[in-house]
Amino acid sequence: MLLLTADETASLIDRDKLREAFGVAMVEVSAGRVSMPPRIAAVNQDPSGFMAVMPAYVPALDAMATKIVTVFDGNHALGLASHQGAVIVIDPANGSMLAMLDGDVITAERTAAGSALSAELLARPDTDTATIVGSGVQAKSHALHLDRVRPLTEMRITARNLAKAEALAESLDGEVDANVVAVESTEAACHGAGIVALATHASQPVIDRSWLSPGTHVTSVGFNDVGREVDTATVVDSLLIVEDRGGAFAGHPVGSHDLAIPLAEGAITTEHVHAEIGEIVAGSIDGRTDAEQITLYKSCGVAAQDVAAAKLIYEAAVAAGVGVTFVR
Repeated sequence: MLLLTADETASLIDRDKLREAFGVAMVEVSAGRVSMPPRIAAVNQDPSGFMAVMPAYVPALDAMATKIVTVFDGNHALGLASHQGAVIVIDPANGSMLAMLDGDVITAERTAAGSALSAELLARPDTDTATIVGSGVQAKSHALHLDRVRPLTEMRITARNLAKAEALAESLDGEVDANVVAVESTEAACHGAGIVALATHASQPVIDRSWLSPGTHVTSVGFNDVGREVDTATVVDSLLIVEDRGGAFAGHPVGSHDLAIPLAEGAITTEHVHAEIGEIVAGSIDGRTDAEQITLYKSCGVAAQDVAAAKLIYEAAVAAGVGVTFVR
């Protein structure tokens, strides 16, 4: 079994190929051709956290893998990441374990690839400004991916902690083509932005519908087991795109409170979902039809995305001779 460090895993990612593979995987999910049971989790109450398992087999990619991921909210106080994980790559021909890859890197990259794909499909073609709400790992990966799908001239970073937003903006200098600036006010950062990417662990909404300009595309990847990062009004007014209709409104640890709360309030029904992103990629359902529409891609994360990323990274590692082989 090939073992890769986080740095090795990250060094092998081709973001354009990953976005393409993500699209293939999601088309297959929407077509019902993926073997992918719902995410399951073992929960710890004290300290608060859970361990989730996410297996999938994607025949179109000839790829099988499973991710083990833990989420412990109090880890930042310990100097640890709140999300930690590993992805095990399986040979679909015989069940052999081929590799263990860094799950933190894969989660960040494949999640941002999905947001970038949604922006490629749904953001207005003339979009030149993007706002990223958040300052962590997901915020950085989103900046690196979104820069590839629109000719951005300005990228705004906003977060609760301005110093962290400034540090992220500085770290992106030279990494993206856009001019990156930190903005203290989230409301100001959203004004006039064609893309607003939410990458937080917030339990209360971090944006307000009134802050969004006509035609904005919003991406939301935050996952909080008690709260949400998107306000109800934004969900109600948006053309809503999800990964999987069945999972989007499911309970913890599968679905999203960003959608479950408006549903419980009676503000929307499950029919509010316009399409799955795989259906947009396949062309079976149209995306944006009006330049003034607010579009929203709400990601909960599904295992087929990890499989797509793991397949690319494993093949690149073998080709480059990267990693250490572990023999049982």
